[in-house]
Amino acid sequence: MRSFLLTLGLGVLLLGGGQSFANRFASVKITAEQVAGNVYMLQGAGGNIAVLATDQGLLMVDDQFAPLAERIETAMKGIGSVDNPGLKYIVNTHFHKDHTGGNANFAAKAPIFAHENVRQRVRQERPDELAALPVVTYQNGLTVYLADEEIQITHLPGGHTDGDSVVYFKKANVLHTGDLFFELGFPYVDLKHGGNVKAYLANVNALLDKVPDDVKIIPGHGKLTDKARYKVFARMIDYSIKRVSQALAEGKSEQEILAMGIGEDYQHWSWSFINEERWLQTLISDLK
Repeated sequence: MRSFLLTLGLGVLLLGGGQSFANRFASVKITAEQVAGNVYMLQGAGGNIAVLATDQGLLMVDDQFAPLAERIETAMKGIGSVDNPGLKYIVNTHFHKDHTGGNANFAAKAPIFAHENVRQRVRQERPDELAALPVVTYQNGLTVYLADEEIQITHLPGGHTDGDSVVYFKKANVLHTGDLFFELGFPYVDLKHGGNVKAYLANVNALLDKVPDDVKIIPGHGKLTDKARYKVFARMIDYSIKRVSQALAEGKSEQEILAMGIGEDYQHWSWSFINEERWLQTLISDLK
């Protein structure tokens, strides 16, 4: 339940207000940006969406919140250079509701693919939303071929959650990282649902080793970016882990570490949802 509230809170903070639940999404607009080839990034509230638009149908990665489903569908109709026949496949990068809240709305149009732990988590967190469950699950990953694109879906264990997947569009050379990349600041590592800061960093470094230097990256949150920015993000996490690990080894208490702070080089990574204090508390909880 705590994870649901945190991820719902993430969506609220990205909306920027204390609006009532009914009106929270009223002013959200879905914007679409061409990334490369037939791959587009959609932004609204919650996690970034990737869409592959082809004359054989659309593949969508993540689907934000349920109240935005109609606007997301409208935005998808306006992308691509051909008249597409509609949604064909959906991929969930993990279970958090700011990435899967639209599942139940879109499930009638296309099958949902996700790591097997995503299905389990969605069932546990939202037992009344059976339509939101992924219907095709995997352990390590799978490859989907649509039109002339090869979509490589890969599970990376125990980073942000225990069900994380990344999606690589091979021809377009575009990577959707899910929440293994918060371009806008410190990451949220869901320790209650299989997340781990060292595994998170290991997964980021594994992706950096694998993807081409000129890859375009759709992060879970933040603006369209590139490998250079992802490297900066990795260095920040590496520094954070080492700083807090050393402080713990020296016997410093949580309050002493919080007072010490993350250091002036990385204070600017603080943002509304994961500020400096929350990031340090996550590190302390996981590393002590």
